[in-house]
Amino acid sequence: MVRIVGYKTRQRENGTNFNLLEVHGGIEMVLSQKTNQYYVTAKKTFISSTFDDETCKALIGTQMQGSIIKQECEPYEYTVKDTGEVIILNHRFVYSPEETIASSSTIHASVNTSSDSFEADIQAFSKNEKHEAVLAD
Repeated sequence: MVRIVGYKTRQRENGTNFNLLEVHGGIEMVLSQKTNQYYVTAKKTFISSTFDDETCKALIGTQMQGSIIKQECEPYEYTVKDTGEVIILNHRFVYSPEETIASSSTIHASVNTSSDSFEADIQAFSKNEKHEAVLAD
């Protein structure tokens, strides 16, 4: 599920305005490369709409079926707002009307019956089943 949390007005090339809905996905745990501690975050993206300002305002808080997924794209420059650092990214986050498989029902664990130890599968913390360390504040 995703939630509509806001909207922005943009201008088309022909001068007319349109609104983008800002949507956030569920919370995720990410490991900081700087502190080696987990922090919680959420993916966000914008979806084009045909709605006027009043409709967009009324939709804030609405949950929709779907998820936000990471999609590869042509490399582009991105300026980190807090530091002013310019970095090159080759992905963006986009809305997908289908739910991702990762949920509490897909958390994997392995149990070694010979020593009765319990070991969590680190891949269970990632929707793309890869353990990614991310630089954070």
